Amino acid sequence: MSSRKVAVITGAAQGIGKQTASVLNDLGWSVVLLDLQPIDPSIYGSALSLAGDITDETFVQSAAKQTIDNFGRIDALVNNAGISCITSALDTSAEMYRKVIDVNLVAPFLLAKAFGALMVAAGRGSVVNVASVAGLQGVADRSAYNASKHGLIGLTRTLAVEWGAKGVRVNAVCPGWVKTEMDHKDQAGGSYSDRDITDHVPMGRFAKPDDIAQAIAWLCDDSKSGFVNGISLPVDGGWTADGSWQSLRLRHRD
Repeated sequence: MSSRKVAVITGAAQGIGKQTASVLNDLGWSVVLLDLQPIDPSIYGSALSLAGDITDETFVQSAAKQTIDNFGRIDALVNNAGISCITSALDTSAEMYRKVIDVNLVAPFLLAKAFGALMVAAGRGSVVNVASVAGLQGVADRSAYNASKHGLIGLTRTLAVEWGAKGVRVNAVCPGWVKTEMDHKDQAGGSYSDRDITDHVPMGRFAKPDDIAQAIAWLCDDSKSGFVNGISLPVDGGWTADGSWQSLRLRHRD
């Protein structure tokens, strides 16, 4: 068995997932990188890269087996992979709705089930689900995405209750808007601008991937967050705290 702790990270090719892998690697973890596209594992000190579809239970079970075969242990699962869908509810097709739910909610369940079973058997571990402020509030034109992230928070709480006494903690982080490839793609559709976000956030900026990755790393580490279980941690610069109207909000930027 490896003496290094092992973390599995989905959506590890870019954005929050890539930065989380980098942060944990720097902290001495071995990382297992899951994504649809292949990732060069040589940039990490000790890594396994597996390309495949996390909505496919056969791939997920294979990934769990390969993790144990390579490292002999699993200490953390970071369910980060997700897709967005910006369209009004009336214009959202059933096909697209199901696709978002499959990637953002069903896949985390399959991964938590496969890797969580290994953690429960070992009597230790941490699952961190990357939800969103859209899992805490309603945001227009995101019915599928909002539903998936609200559901992910519900899954987080349920697994925390089921597994807490078995030594496995389950928590969620809820990022606000983050400057990633997903944001660039969403903005290209013209649905919002940088100012729409920064005018609302009390800290006056987007999150950086590292802002989220550091919170994830904290939740992965039993020595730092060992009695934290079942929470949904906003990492949003104060977005969900701000109930001000726009003129009042901006008055406090002067």
